[in-house]
Formats: sequence, structure tokens, C-alpha cells
Amino acid sequence: MADISGTLTMCRRAGKLTVGTDEVKNACRGKRACGVLVASDVSPKTLKEIKFICKTEDVSLYGAEMTMDEIGDCLGKRFGVLAVNDSGFMKAMAKKLKKIEIDIDLDSIF
Repeated sequence: MADISGTLTMCRRAGKLTVGTDEVKNACRGKRACGVLVASDVSPKTLKEIKFICKTEDVSLYGAEMTMDEIGDCLGKRFGVLAVNDSGFMKAMAKKLKKIEIDIDLDSIF
């Protein structure tokens, strides 16, 4: 497991972390998100929604390699979707994470 818990905690304390599906979508649309992380046990429906928004807003998507419970232990509350709103924090975490390829065909959705 890539240990990003310390970086996540610092990111949260610095106010550079957006949590929760709807808030992360807003951060992507508002061009604040430098990258999005998803928990390993996030639901398929949520993953599909996040892949869609990341593709349409051109935001990188990463697997956090942590469960929602592990993220909860780190941040004090369970979350499945996180947006990092600082390029420095995202760059540090990206080195330890696996990028998720977004394979959604936008034309087939509409």
C-alpha cells in the first residue's frame, strides 16, 4: 500500500483537500482540483461519475490504494472521493499512486 496518509493529513490541515463526491465534482468544474483520488472500495456508480467528470474537466484520477475506512482513520471521517487542490501536494502523492486510465467514451453517454 502506498502510504499517503501523512500527505493527506497535511493537505487537509492546509485546507487544500475537497472531500465527498458532489464537492469534488464542483472542485473539478471550478478548475480547483489538481487531481482526484478514489478509495479502493468506492461503488462502481460513484467511480463512473467521477471518471466522467475527470474526463470532461481534464483532471487526473488516481486510486488512493486505501479503503474508505483507512481514509477515515487518517482524516477523521470516511470518504471515498477526494480532490487535491494544490499542485505540490498532488505531485508528492502522484509519485506513490497508480493513475486510473479513464476509458469512458463520452459520445456513447449522450
